[in-house]
Parts: sequence; structure tokens; C-alpha cells
Amino acid sequence: MAVAARYPRPEDTGSGSRESGAWRREALVGLRERIAAELTAALHGGDLKLERYAAPPGDPGLFGITPADPLWRVHGQATGMLTGGFAALMLQSLHPLAMAGVDQHSDFRADPVGRLNGTVRFITTTTFGSSPAARDVIGLVRRIHTRVRGTAPDGRPYRADDPDLLTWVHTAEVRSFLAGHQAYAPRARRLTRAECDTYYRQAAPVAEELGARKVPRTASEVESYLTRMRPALRATPAALDSVRFLRAFGRTPQERLAVRLLTNASTGLLPDWARAELSIRRPAPARSCWDRPLATAVGRTLEWGLGPSQIQAAARGRLAGARQG
Repeated sequence: MAVAARYPRPEDTGSGSRESGAWRREALVGLRERIAAELTAALHGGDLKLERYAAPPGDPGLFGITPADPLWRVHGQATGMLTGGFAALMLQSLHPLAMAGVDQHSDFRADPVGRLNGTVRFITTTTFGSSPAARDVIGLVRRIHTRVRGTAPDGRPYRADDPDLLTWVHTAEVRSFLAGHQAYAPRARRLTRAECDTYYRQAAPVAEELGARKVPRTASEVESYLTRMRPALRATPAALDSVRFLRAFGRTPQERLAVRLLTNASTGLLPDWARAELSIRRPAPARSCWDRPLATAVGRTLEWGLGPSQIQAAARGRLAGARQG
């Protein structure tokens, strides 16, 4: 007892708990920094290029989108965009001509991260970027589209700048993004029915700048469009192969696990007929009891790792007329 009185234990003085708390904080900081670095590399190629979003001061952006707008809110919610993005790729693959273009011209199998970087760059720049930056990225995509043309396995010619094909790709994409947002955004941040229509209206001009025509602008128009398109849609061997590749993608075991959980959840965002066409047989109980909670957990972890969006902060500063640096 005398020894104990003379040499108090760390837990008696609190020093042990303080050291343990400091170690945990350092570990969490390290984990967060690692997640942020890996996600930034995967989504943006390691460089956010904040100058696209921060200048010139006061510039309203090409489409005048503000933080209060549905388009900003949907495209700024990471978990919804990740799950919605995977769902969009699956849904888009059901158009044989769109899939032929991807299969014959894209390097998504050899460089899936590079393909992801390009897609993310286009969406973030047209949503949050300055007018000059948005014009530049739209012009780049239009130039790329003029070079993508060929013949599908069924003998039909295709070209990426076909207005009707552009409408399909856009509609499948925004329908999936909105479905992801409505499923994974906090309940208070989800869109009302009227705001969903506003989202589609705000998204349409981007597609039209690329050359799309007769772009659906309300939720009912989107669903009617998908119904009209169904006879033209089917899962080709290339589509089935691309979905298998997508669901197994990942450079590390951790990435592959995260992608699998997110893509499992993404299948729940697809229309029933699209899941059936793609031979995705995940029963409703699995989707509701496992897929959605696990994807929510993964998404929240990734959002915690990323922290507040630097891109959105830069865009807010530009809209407010603030000069950066």
C-alpha cells in the first residue's frame, strides 16, 4: 500500500487516459487524412484544381446555380452521387449503341480511375465551376464526342454526338443521381416533388450544350421517357461484362470492398426492369436490410474523411465576390 501511495498509477492521475486520448485523436487524424488523399486521387486525380471554382470573383457560373438550388444540393452530396453514379453506369449500359461506344472507344477497363476522374471533373465543373471553366470542359467533351463513332455488334452505326444518344446518357445519369440523393441524403435535405422537377430543369441545359435534344425536364417526363425507351434497351454481352467489371473494381482489398458495398446499394436505385435485364438478382430484403445500411455507413465514413468540400467552399467564395489567396 505504501508503494502504491508513493508511486501512483497513471489511471489514478489521469495521465494514462490523457495519453490514450491523444493517441486516439492522432490515429483518427491520420485515418482521415489517408481517406481524403485516397478519395481525392480516385475522384479528382489528386489535384482539385480549385482555380476552376474560385475565380473570377462574382462570376455566377454558366448556369447560375447557387447553394440553395436542387442541382447544387444533389451534386454536392457524396453518398448519393457515388451510389447514383454507379447506378447511372449500369442503366446507361442498356442502350446497345451507347454501350458499343464505351466498349470500343473507352479505356475504362485499363484506366478506370482516369475515366472516373474525367466524369467527376465534368460534373463538378459544370455544377460548381466558373463560366469559363464550364465552357472549357463542355467544349472538350464535344470535341471528344466528334471522334467517337463506329458500328455496333448488331450492325447499326453510332456516333457519340448523336443528339438522341446524348439525351439517353443524360437522362439515365440525372435520374440515377436524384435517386441516390433521395435514398442517402439526410431526410431533412431530400428534395420535395417540386424540387425534383427543378433539379431536372436545372440539369437539362448542360445536356443541351453538349447537343442533346428533347431533354426531359420534370420527373414525370423522365419516367415517360424511360418507358418509351424500353423497347430499344437490352443487356448486350458488353453491358453485362461492364457491370461485372464495375462491381469488382478496386486497386486494393479495401477499395474493392467499398465498391462492392456501394454497387450492391446502387442496384436498388435501378428500375425493376433494368435490374431484371442486367440479371441482378438481389432480393428486396437484402437491398433494404443490408445494402442500404452498409452503403450509408460507407458513405458517411467517406464523407467524414473528405470533410467539408473545398470545391463547394471555393465556389461559394466566387459567388460572393471574394478574391482567393
